[in-house]
Amino acid sequence: MMTGSDYHDPVLSQACIEGLSIRPDGIYVDATFGGGGHSRAILDRLGPHGRLIAFDRDKDAWANAPDDPRFTLVKADFRWLRNHLRYLKALPIDGLLADLGVSSHQFDRGERGFSIRFDGPLDMRMDRRAKLTAAEIINGWDEARIATLLRAYGEVDGAHRVARSIVNARTVKRIGTTTELITAIDPVTPKRDASTFRAQVFQALRIAVNDELASLEALLTNSADVMRPGGRLVVISYHSLEDRLVKNWMRAGDLGGQEQKDLYGNRLRPFDPTSSKAIKPSEEEINRNPRARSARLRIAQRT
Repeated sequence: MMTGSDYHDPVLSQACIEGLSIRPDGIYVDATFGGGGHSRAILDRLGPHGRLIAFDRDKDAWANAPDDPRFTLVKADFRWLRNHLRYLKALPIDGLLADLGVSSHQFDRGERGFSIRFDGPLDMRMDRRAKLTAAEIINGWDEARIATLLRAYGEVDGAHRVARSIVNARTVKRIGTTTELITAIDPVTPKRDASTFRAQVFQALRIAVNDELASLEALLTNSADVMRPGGRLVVISYHSLEDRLVKNWMRAGDLGGQEQKDLYGNRLRPFDPTSSKAIKPSEEEINRNPRARSARLRIAQRT
């Protein structure tokens, strides 16, 4: 069994825990359990009457659950947060932490299909009980739909050219592995920053397979319903699509960033950001864990 940093080195861990402002007898949620690094740090600060409810839809993560009576692991997508917390009689909560994206463990297992570094099946499912895989998208969706996906979720330059290259390649042979996909897009891959370009394509597919942005939207909007006044929302994002949603929600109480005001001009929003800027990892942390480089941490308090 892999635990903690063996599975995933938690990013900005100290800043996250400080941001939660943990009460020993409070109820907290770790929406992205993974290797359990953040969960263990929360449990270390909880007293005997505190509670921690964690969510993870990846079966590989479930073995990392600590044997602790204060801890409950929900084996489901965090988009169903509100329903599960109600069932567990864990409302209202005092804080919620979400470390978005893919864990180191998921990236480092070639058979999961998340990484451009390893050859493996085009899978990319976080929940392997789900039906849709990256291979089904690549081989089954039409050119226009693939282009739209690449543009929307990967911000891929020349998305239509990439989609056409994929469709041309699959007419010769089904694209079933990560290496075969990289080969299929090679004719349109820029020589400079090739790895970044490929990563953008893989990111777009992964987001689509796991419906990640819809899950994040549900988590953010549900966070207002489940949290007590004064509770803390702590979110780490790794790309602009996630960070934009988080920033808009915390600043405006609206996923599109449209501020609502009352008759007196006061902002109507469920959270107040604790800082106007995102917290970034230090150079020391980036050197220790290069995947932390793109991390952006935002913290807000329930009004």
